[in-house]
Amino acid sequence: MVCVGVDIVSIKRMESLCAKFGERALKRFLNESEIVLAKTPQSVAGFWAAKEACAKALKCGIGKELRFHDILVSKSSKGAPVLNLTKEKLDYFNVESLSLSIAHDGGFAIAVVGISLEY
Repeated sequence: MVCVGVDIVSIKRMESLCAKFGERALKRFLNESEIVLAKTPQSVAGFWAAKEACAKALKCGIGKELRFHDILVSKSSKGAPVLNLTKEKLDYFNVESLSLSIAHDGGFAIAVVGISLEY
């Protein structure tokens, strides 16, 4: 079974969040390695959208079953976004594979996540 999730977020919204709360805001939804990668408001917005899209693809949203820190965004050697889940969540949701695409335009970041589940 393949599931798809999508999310869009205003880059300005993430810029305001970071200006108001600084790194403390980032630590609420990004781990240390993600904070190193997310150097701009565009990147921060893309990572937020990726995590929200992942939760939507898993049909649970961010909450009790899945937290922001269970979802990990990194980059491939070519700079493409890579999505992963903690081992616990990979097993919990029976995830076979994950795919992520992020784009930025017109003041927005959008992410699309495809997840193949084992059944």
